Amino acid sequence: MTETFDLLLRGGTLVTHNGIDLGDVGVRDGRIVAIGDLRTASAGEMVDATGLHVLPGIIDTQVHFREPGNEHKEDLEAGSRGAVLGGVTAVFEMPNTAPLTTDAEALADKLARAKDRMWCEHAFYMGGTGENAEQLADLEKLPGCCGVKIFMGASTGNLLTEDDATLRRILTTINRRCAVHAEDNYRLNDRQYIAQEAANPTAHPVWRDPESALRATKRLIALARETGARVHVLHISTADEMRYLAAHKDIASVEATPQHLTLAAPECYENLGTKAQMNPPIRDDGHRQGLWWGLDQGVVDVLGSDHSPHTLEEKAATYPASPSGMPGVQTILPIMLDHVAAGRLSLLRLMDLLCAGPARLFAIAGKGRIAVGNDGDFTLVDLAAKRRILDSDMANKSGWTPFHDREVTGWPMATIIRGQIVMRDGELANGAVGRPLKFGECLPD
Repeated sequence: MTETFDLLLRGGTLVTHNGIDLGDVGVRDGRIVAIGDLRTASAGEMVDATGLHVLPGIIDTQVHFREPGNEHKEDLEAGSRGAVLGGVTAVFEMPNTAPLTTDAEALADKLARAKDRMWCEHAFYMGGTGENAEQLADLEKLPGCCGVKIFMGASTGNLLTEDDATLRRILTTINRRCAVHAEDNYRLNDRQYIAQEAANPTAHPVWRDPESALRATKRLIALARETGARVHVLHISTADEMRYLAAHKDIASVEATPQHLTLAAPECYENLGTKAQMNPPIRDDGHRQGLWWGLDQGVVDVLGSDHSPHTLEEKAATYPASPSGMPGVQTILPIMLDHVAAGRLSLLRLMDLLCAGPARLFAIAGKGRIAVGNDGDFTLVDLAAKRRILDSDMANKSGWTPFHDREVTGWPMATIIRGQIVMRDGELANGAVGRPLKFGECLPD
């Protein structure tokens, strides 16, 4: 009897934990049910993946979609549309919205807003504060919550937990891995005059210097050791932190961003001005090379885009009144595929950073691997395709990218979620099919 599937990917080069090899994948009822030689099978929908590499669906574990409160610069629909156009099948969205995501009602509101509007799978961080510290153990268990997020240094929004006493209360309370923006706010306040006197974005990495990041990271690790908590240190920007965290992998996981791996000061500030302004800052090539060392040596666990759009009008304000942050969810995969093409990392390593790594760290159910029983989430890429990244192609409401006019090698050609094609050859299809992600028990690393 001929086997029948709802969706059959035929003739692609599969990127799995067994390696990279030609094969077919069959999906039924939204889940992978067969992998191998399926040439005799039939399907309701057939995708000829000849010449393409089939990755597990890409998971971006750090995006700011700004809704509610700042929909003029981004919202859940536009942000997730950009995600699937860029090959991303799932996102973790951050809590520094207005109102802040710090209670069950705010989380429920985001989930309601996302329903039938978000193109990709999604989950939302709960913000950790002094006001909700004792409730976080219950809040982090709510459906649709991916964990707790702490800001040790002030950034966009007013979600800030700068003192050790409050951090200790939070880390003592929670059970899941805690994501942390690690910059020392006390040092930032002491040095803010540098930015104000300079009135130029080239001062951004001087004001928010490497010591500000390293100090906060060391404080965080000391508290994690004391409390037994597991922490996830976001957007590492310094070589010093990378070397330090390499000695603490038993309690700390590490994220890097394509921006910090690709751009470097002072050139990025000279070329992009305030468009290159983000927290923590883009730093010089020495720090960038330190990040690549961490990626090469396995210190980096995941990549996140830190998609944080602001309008061009807002970015045009005189520094430091200009806001920090840049779009990135639509370009995380093309930028990193270009690094693969340049030989800076392997495709298998990229798969671990963007697919298996996030699923493993955060115990995402049914995602991250091409495996029988997992959801039928795939990102099909053409490793040889040369494309130019353009502002005009960006789905984010602010309509720009720091990588405008950059030519890259490697491009997402299709995005498939639970067996449904949501993007093919740059065109959207099937509507907003995204659902809340589900999580298993916290797994040992």
